[in-house]
Amino acid sequence: MPREKFKTLTEQMFYVLLCLREECCGMDILDRVPAMTGGRVTVGSGTLYNLLEQFVEADMIRETRVEGRRRSYLLTPLGAQRLRQEFERLTAQAEDYRRIFGKEEPHENHETPL
Repeated sequence: MPREKFKTLTEQMFYVLLCLREECCGMDILDRVPAMTGGRVTVGSGTLYNLLEQFVEADMIRETRVEGRRRSYLLTPLGAQRLRQEFERLTAQAEDYRRIFGKEEPHENHETPL
């Protein structure tokens, strides 16, 4: 059975949607993602524009402005809901990790695991 589209988000998808909490254009996103992740995550322009198109089609973002070739976008309520669901999924994974490994891993102050 094929995977439901956007049931889980890649890191790139997550950060693109996170950027669109505020209106911005593709060039802004290309700059913001590495800035907000300390360079850990980057998005190539081809990937970005493909994602933007898919997100618009899925009603997760909407186009807000067109100035020549520059298009600006903003997160829709559906996109915000999907972003929140992904955050909750990732948080649950982190909590599972802490529950399972937290007691085994040494911690600098030896009081609170992770």
